[in-house]
Amino acid sequence: MKALIYDGRLEYTSRYPAPEMGEGEALIKVRYAGICATDIEITRGYMGFKGVPGHEFSGVIEDASLKGLIGERVTGEINLSCGSCYYCDRGMRTHCANRSVLGIFKRDGAFAEYLTLPVENLHALPDSISDEEGVFVEPLAAAFEILDQIDIGRDKNVCVLGDGRLGILVAEVLSLTGCVLIAAGHSREKLSILEARGIKTAPGTEGLKKEYDIVVDCTGRGEGLREALKLVRPRGTIVLKTTVADRTGADLNAVVIDEITLIGSRCGPFKPAIRALAEKAVDVEPLVSRVFPVEEGVEAFEFAKRKGVIKVLLKVS
Repeated sequence: MKALIYDGRLEYTSRYPAPEMGEGEALIKVRYAGICATDIEITRGYMGFKGVPGHEFSGVIEDASLKGLIGERVTGEINLSCGSCYYCDRGMRTHCANRSVLGIFKRDGAFAEYLTLPVENLHALPDSISDEEGVFVEPLAAAFEILDQIDIGRDKNVCVLGDGRLGILVAEVLSLTGCVLIAAGHSREKLSILEARGIKTAPGTEGLKKEYDIVVDCTGRGEGLREALKLVRPRGTIVLKTTVADRTGADLNAVVIDEITLIGSRCGPFKPAIRALAEKAVDVEPLVSRVFPVEEGVEAFEFAKRKGVIKVLLKVS
């Protein structure tokens, strides 16, 4: 099958072995897949991954043990758990001690014509969500994870750092709470997307004060935590959404001195993400910078790294 593979370097092939469907799994023909910051970090050594990257996708079930599912348009949760370890027994299956992660850890991903996932990981896409929009369900779910982790009310002052793919989605999701929100970034073009949605923005952090109840790091840069510590008030909360291959150190003494709550935040719930897209509560169409065929995947990655680019999609089939 066609695939984009990474093994020390990124390359396209038309002869990669198609995946075999395991028990309880479905074979999915990928239609679109999205390049995100994590995929770029993988090409810089993150997680030591080798194989087919990619974890944001939309596709169609081509084969499954439950024949009624064939032909269903779907996207899927990326963590594959064992179901029987300490963490699975306690309802923390995304932290399974034996997990693999689609396109990130021990599991070939979505930059290929086909992928397999357990049926329980799949979510149907309603007709009101296009194939292109379906790619955004996984990163949008990651944004909704913040609302599962902390209570954000209308009285909270919140700052989102970063105007990239995830930063924009996080800002749009948090705006739904009615909190006092500002998003800080460096690209006027990207920030204008949020301004069009009625979200206040700032050109960088220089003019911002150390007064925020909650600061969310979506910078995609190792120094994001250091920036967040300059803005969060004493006894405030920092949410880290950034994963990088090389994290620049921050002065963690500030966490102790100011009694800061530090929360890591990763994958999230798909149902509210799908609902938000279906109801157009979140608009992802302006985020697509360009669509490349999978055959031009290497060029697509280089384009995704350019300044000003928000989201690059691969049209796989």
